Amino acid sequence: MIIKSRLPRPLKLDEPLRHASHKLPKTRRDFLAQGFVTGAATVMGPSLLATLLNPRTANALSTDMMDLAVNVCEITNGNGKIPFICFDLAGGANIAGSNVLVGQQGGQLDFLSTAGYSKLGLPGDMLPNNSTTNFVNTELGLAFHSDSAFLRGILTKTSPATRALINGAVIPARSENDTGNNPHNPLYGIARAGSKGSLLTLIGTQNSDSGGNSMAPAMMMDPANRPTKIDRNSDVTGLVDTGELGTLFSDPADTVAVMESMARISQKKLGVKVDSVSPPNPTPPVTTTLADDIDIKERVRCAYVKTADTTEKFSDPTELNPRLDPEIRGSASIFTDTEFDGDREFEKTASVMKLVVPGYAGAGTISMGGFDYHTGDRSTGEARDFRAGQCIGACLEYAARRGQRLMLYVFSDGSLSSNGMVDNSAGGRGKGVWTGDNQQTASAFFLVFNPTGRPQLMGGTAAEQARHQQIGYFRASGDIETAGSPAGNAVNLLVETVILNYMALHGQQGSFSTTFPNHGLGSPALRDSLTAFNPL
Repeated sequence: MIIKSRLPRPLKLDEPLRHASHKLPKTRRDFLAQGFVTGAATVMGPSLLATLLNPRTANALSTDMMDLAVNVCEITNGNGKIPFICFDLAGGANIAGSNVLVGQQGGQLDFLSTAGYSKLGLPGDMLPNNSTTNFVNTELGLAFHSDSAFLRGILTKTSPATRALINGAVIPARSENDTGNNPHNPLYGIARAGSKGSLLTLIGTQNSDSGGNSMAPAMMMDPANRPTKIDRNSDVTGLVDTGELGTLFSDPADTVAVMESMARISQKKLGVKVDSVSPPNPTPPVTTTLADDIDIKERVRCAYVKTADTTEKFSDPTELNPRLDPEIRGSASIFTDTEFDGDREFEKTASVMKLVVPGYAGAGTISMGGFDYHTGDRSTGEARDFRAGQCIGACLEYAARRGQRLMLYVFSDGSLSSNGMVDNSAGGRGKGVWTGDNQQTASAFFLVFNPTGRPQLMGGTAAEQARHQQIGYFRASGDIETAGSPAGNAVNLLVETVILNYMALHGQQGSFSTTFPNHGLGSPALRDSLTAFNPL
């Protein structure tokens, strides 16, 4: 008698994952990884003082105030840096092979063995090097499996024109399974590299030191830049309160004019020359008698200018409201009304991209839970990967609609593998079922959108460019070659590799050693081999 094994019932999109082989969830990270929570928010808007620290460039300020704002008070939109968003997929998602293609030393298309791809969830009739069907998709520059759930999700939210301006790189790298203790999160390093927003430096969808599920490298953490928790519409709209002064006048321009006058009076009292036509101060300037007298005076005069700038930019409450942004929510928008209002992951993504892409925040983390999906079927993981792809695509499309550059990084704590059994259900799509955690199959990847042209890989030949698009490599067996790059076996060096690539997009890779003097990425020649793209 032949006994046919039956696959488990595929889980619903937000249904928790229960694994008999795992400990009972106790921490918030455990609950997130297994999908018991999806990042419910506690409204934690920053203080008014915090929101006034770095408003964006003051387009409506008078000439002398604008000059002061830009040249002295450093009021800039995103500090001139490329906005940065990372996706923290809690639980150990599949990235390599079934989503982003990985190969041997020659790059993504230096194909693995059949057994190696089987471990990565691809049966023999879906291999990327299949002789009869092309399973390689390079619409995003970076090669994906053509039936990748990430890719299918991205395609639903991006236009062909947007996809033509994207490129990316994959980084084979081990990390521990099912733990938030991996120092995966690069936000503090991105801030140290110069990225800061006009309202906030860093944001994240979790109330943690990293803003996400995984930790940040201890050597990079800066308490002054701890991410502000943002994961829903009300968190964004609650960031700015222009105060009672903002309600005294029907025309916001009048409020700005009052704040400018206060700035000039303050500057005159401090003995600071206000502009080229004002008479000299007839009385001696005040002094604080402190050693940092000049610095204190500069902070005082900039406080008025920054307040005026904030009032001018955000007196209209819809300016920061993702729900009211016609590019984000609506019939012709990135998210339909039903998607935005009915799925917390979409609202969460919209809230972060609304702040990061325009430069109101320098960088942000979006944590998504439930990616520990080795449930003995393929359907559960496919559905969750597809939604993650939709969120990734939404960020890229929003950057395109705003005409703004964007670097987007995707990582997870560990990974998983397949034993070769196939799920032929509609949701399983004929792919290998996920049967267990496996850190040897882990990877991370990043995508870069540039509105003026697809980012160009380093290297003078196609073979050289292929090695820059895959930083490190896999063995034919489907396991990471841990000696393939510094990132291969050390999560903190994976973070450094990502930050190096961020700085390289600005042409600042030569400053990496001075910005991170204790880094572990070796010589300039080695760092060049770990860099994907020429400067934008």
